[in-house]
Amino acid sequence: MAPIIQVTSANYPESDGRPMGETDQHRKEMIRQLEILTRFFAGQRVYVSGNLLVYYEQGSPKKFVVPDVFVVKGLEPKDRRVYRLWVEGQAPDVIIETTSRKKRKQDTVTKPALYALLRVKEYFLFDPTQDYLDPPLQGYRLQGERYVPIDADSQGSLVSAELGLRLQAEHGTLMACRLDTGEPLLTAEQARQVEADGRRAEAAARQAAEAEVARLREDLRRRL
Repeated sequence: MAPIIQVTSANYPESDGRPMGETDQHRKEMIRQLEILTRFFAGQRVYVSGNLLVYYEQGSPKKFVVPDVFVVKGLEPKDRRVYRLWVEGQAPDVIIETTSRKKRKQDTVTKPALYALLRVKEYFLFDPTQDYLDPPLQGYRLQGERYVPIDADSQGSLVSAELGLRLQAEHGTLMACRLDTGEPLLTAEQARQVEADGRRAEAAARQAAEAEVARLREDLRRRL
């Protein structure tokens, strides 16, 4: 990382004027990733954010990058207007870029080179529309000064040691499951649906049991 430049003041804009995603699908996928990761790390000292300007050289407002989604462990999960490395004291541990053909050079060349300099431990690329990435999910882990590919298993899933999650591309969506339980991460809407389905299944089972008890009682009554 370049030496920090000590200055008294500087203006750090909060927007780069660019849209959040290339398409509706890209934008929705980024928002979904932010939600499931925020829910997963709720109650922990972990900061989850995305589409936020990350400034990496004090005194140089033009020295910034905008990760789609990033996670910083050991950091207070409060709202921030921008992320300044010299203020927070650490770079993101994990970055996920929801990529497209238009962003190919940026996501496969420019950003990885910078993230390696900033010491981002893991870097993932996900191509929801399969514009150019084959396979559509690829991950890299920092070893020394450079990134090396994370080996996929037979199903094509990748383990993020930093997140404690197994990631897998499924029908244009980046799925994530806990390493300790195998439980998939859900959005709030999905969690409500699962809970509602569970209540309906429990009610149906109870009704079936009550009906069976009634049938047995009637059968016994007829025999007496």
